[in-house]
This record gives sequence, C-alpha cells and structure tokens, in this order.
Amino acid sequence: MMITVIVPIGLLIALILLKKLPYIKGNVMICLMITGFVALLMGGMYNPIDWFKAWILGLDKLAWIIALGLFGSIYAETQTELKTLDSVLTLLRSVFGKSPRGIVWVTVIALSIAGSLLGDAVASATVIGILVIKVLDDLDIPPEGIVATITAGAMMGSIMPPITQAIFLSSALVGVDTSVPCNYTYITIGIAIPMISYYLCRHFVKIDRLPDHLIPKGTPSELMKGKWLTFIPLVWLIMLVLLDAIWKINVVNILIGPFIKWLSGIVILKGIANYIVTYLIFATIISFFYKNVRMNGLRVIKKGVINAIPGLRVFMGSALLLGAFYSAGQIQAVNNFATNLSPNALKVGGALAIIVIGTLTGSQSTAQIQYFHGLRLPWSMQE
Repeated sequence: MMITVIVPIGLLIALILLKKLPYIKGNVMICLMITGFVALLMGGMYNPIDWFKAWILGLDKLAWIIALGLFGSIYAETQTELKTLDSVLTLLRSVFGKSPRGIVWVTVIALSIAGSLLGDAVASATVIGILVIKVLDDLDIPPEGIVATITAGAMMGSIMPPITQAIFLSSALVGVDTSVPCNYTYITIGIAIPMISYYLCRHFVKIDRLPDHLIPKGTPSELMKGKWLTFIPLVWLIMLVLLDAIWKINVVNILIGPFIKWLSGIVILKGIANYIVTYLIFATIISFFYKNVRMNGLRVIKKGVINAIPGLRVFMGSALLLGAFYSAGQIQAVNNFATNLSPNALKVGGALAIIVIGTLTGSQSTAQIQYFHGLRLPWSMQE
C-alpha cells in the first residue's frame, strides 16, 4: 500500500524541517536512518538481523557512489596541493581576461572546470570562489551578483563530466550506461555555460574598463612558466575517460583486470572496482609522484577523508532507507500505484518531488536516492 511509502517520506520531510528537535536537529543522516527504520517496521520487518541485511543491501547498491565520494575527495585534495586549479585560472585569465566581462567568463569557465574535476559544486565554489571574490568585487559587481556567478559556475561544473556525481548517481539508479548521459551532458552544459556567462555579464557587469591591477601581465606562456607539469594527473584522468568513452579502451582493466574482476565480486568493496573510481585512484597515484604531494601525503589523504565525511554520512543514512524500501516492499508499492498513472504525470510529479527534497536537504544526492529508486521501475515499464 502507498501508505507505507507516504508515511516514511512525510516523516523524512518533517524531521528535516523541524531542526529544533532534541538530538536530531535536522541532521540528514539521522533523519534518513529513522525514516529507514520506520519503513522497515511498516513493511512488517521486525527482526534486527533483517534490518542489518537491508542496510547492507543499500550499501551494496550505493557502493561505487560511496567509493567515488571518498576517493574523489582525496584526488581533489591532491589537485589542491598541486595548485592545479590555480594554474587553470591563471591560464584562462591570460587568454580571456582582458576586459571586465572577460573576467566573469573566465570565472564561470574556471568554476565549471573545477566542478567537473571535483564532481562537487561546494568544493568548486570553495576552491575557486576564494580566489575570485576579491576580483569580482573590484569590478563593482554587487554581492548578489558575485554569489550568482560562483553558484552558477560551480553548479554547471558539478554536473559536467568527467567527475559528475549527479550524472553517475542518476545513471546507476535508473540502470543505464554512464557514457550515454555523459556524452549528452558535455553538449548541454557546453551550451549552458556561454548562456549563463552572457546573462551574468549583461546583468551584473557595469564597467567597461578593467582596473590596471587586474590586467594580466605577460603572455600565457610567461604566466604559466613552471606550472604546466601540474596538469599531468588531470590530463591522465581525462585521457582515461576519453579512451573508455570513445574507443572503449579501459586501461585499468588492461593493467590489473584480474584484480578488478575479483574485487567486483565482493559485497560493498566492489564499489572500488567501478571504472571511474579506478581512474581517480590511478590519477591520485600519479599525483603522489610530485614531491610536494608526496612529502605531505598523510596530510593530503587525511584532509581528503575529512572533507568526504559529510557526504559519506548522508550515504550511510541513505543506504538504510534505500535497503529498507527494497526489502520492505515500498518499491513494489510505488510500482503498483504508478502503473495507473500516465508517463507525463509520473515525470512531472517525480521531478517536483526531487526538487522539494533537494531544497529541504540541500543535497542533490539525497534527493536522487530517495526519489529515483521509488520511480525507476514505473518509468522503465511505461517507456
């Protein structure tokens, strides 16, 4: 019955909104786990062993997303140590940053590149945002314009491959090959970035001449002298992705295929065997050939793990709720209910539901996990 779905989801929304509840205080992981236990109980599962099995099932289904969050964060920290993103910003400014509008375009492009490498809008906005806030302020752009610029660029980048949790998670949840939506995403985000940049320049840039201290001094080659080598891990990662996406050549499988095959058969740990995760690990290993990364290796890894913890907590809670919905029959209940709905009504309702939960939690992954698993089967039946 749909009541077994409506009550847990309604409870989840209420728990997130009521941030003054003792002990819970809007903590997303706790809210998700409480909702998961309620879903299990409403589905007639009262044995704690069954609860544990449901949680393991959820963790197994999210295994590679969890691995992506962990190893992606460590990789991002190595790139921060190498100052790769700083080098990207310098290069773009030297090429495009000769005018106030050029600075805005450079900022959006740099944020997009950072987001596509880190797979996280928050990380992108943090890393690049710190570098550009003062620059944008010197252009007399109002605070809301600076916020809009950083948010828009980071958001576009977090959606764009090669590292895109949004597309990878959606693809995994609906059961399609990630290469298909990724190829479309390059096109759609490639179109969106110029449109957003044009809008931001038109509405927020009010001066025509760039202040002298913001005009890049020297040619691109002069400004980038000594920095080109920091791009090697990034270029390696991009090449691995392109070889797989275009020519179906998986370098990791060629090198350690038997180990990957063995690892992919282990519950939960199989997430590390995902091809995107293995590419990230290889790029991270290459980064450790650089002295400054190697000398600070423990600090880099520790900081990467710490940065990943908030996301991993959400995945831990999501895994219980996801496993509960599969084990206690909520997925089947949604499937039975949705068979009587038109495909268009199902899509509109699902999209609105994702927007609502994403707005409430501030987490794209939480919204996707809660609603895509409830709607995946009906969509696949009606299309």
